[in-house]
Amino acid sequence: MKIITFFNNKGGVGKTTLVYHFTHMVAELGHKCLAVDLDPQANLTSMFLSEEELERIYSQETNRETLLSGIKPLDRGIGDVVPVKIHEVNSNIGLLAGDLELSLFEDKLSSNWSKCIDGDEAAFRIVSSFYRIIISEAKKIEAEYCIIDVGPNFGALNRAVLIAADYVVVPMAADLFSLQGLKNLGNRLETWKTEWLDRYSRNRTPDLSLPNGLIKPLGYIVMQHGIKESRPVKSYLKWANRIPAVFDEYVLKRDVTLDKKVENDENCLALLKHYHSLIPMAMEVRKPIFLLKPADGAIGAHYQAVLRAYQDFKILSKKIMSKTV
Repeated sequence: MKIITFFNNKGGVGKTTLVYHFTHMVAELGHKCLAVDLDPQANLTSMFLSEEELERIYSQETNRETLLSGIKPLDRGIGDVVPVKIHEVNSNIGLLAGDLELSLFEDKLSSNWSKCIDGDEAAFRIVSSFYRIIISEAKKIEAEYCIIDVGPNFGALNRAVLIAADYVVVPMAADLFSLQGLKNLGNRLETWKTEWLDRYSRNRTPDLSLPNGLIKPLGYIVMQHGIKESRPVKSYLKWANRIPAVFDEYVLKRDVTLDKKVENDENCLALLKHYHSLIPMAMEVRKPIFLLKPADGAIGAHYQAVLRAYQDFKILSKKIMSKTV
């Protein structure tokens, strides 16, 4: 079972939509998936579940069927993690729902991060709580892939999630601010990995399941670029072609190849179109764009775009899966 987190500290790059579509395509290819919404905004959850189901879940004052219920005992200081409801999206996708109140756990995660240096067992239980919930619930449905969505920040919540990840995929736009964000991300991942390995070595409870903090970057995906004759337009290429060098230097920490182009970069997992016209249609019928049918309104040019989207996401998903072997 492999844990893949999609993360970028710059928002607005289509990350959650990407996670949703990637999960559906991996499932479409016959693999069991556990989607995990650890962004307190819970946008991934709202994409997967119906309005009626969302209202039922979030109208509950206590015992919500979200990830919050799994950490409640720890948060209150009266126990350890407990099972979380897995929402069945389809036969190959289960969902651990997000919750706005997860952000309230941030302070506890932050204070206990430093306590791990002293080998404090309670601190290790708190910092590893999401990892242990994910592992436990994934086993129940025999998931091959756990696919995690997180918010765009460097807070303690995301740190706890990232150290639990085997792999990281970076969705990004081709612009100045995304490049700066990529530099920040690379430096922060390296810091978190180093700090966790030090803490991991200080654990005095050998039977406590802890993440190994691998956090291996799989590559980046450039989102929402303009297309002209199947190639990114010039304004996007100006910034896109700077990504390979920044990714090499700041994320992979290796020598830079200055003349490398984004379209030839082995770390570029995909250059994805936005598919503007298909998004509202897909949201209306609550399905990924590449599974839209003529009955959903995808006819003519729209249906041709659906077929292209299917191939785009199939190629991307297979590429990501091949890198996790």
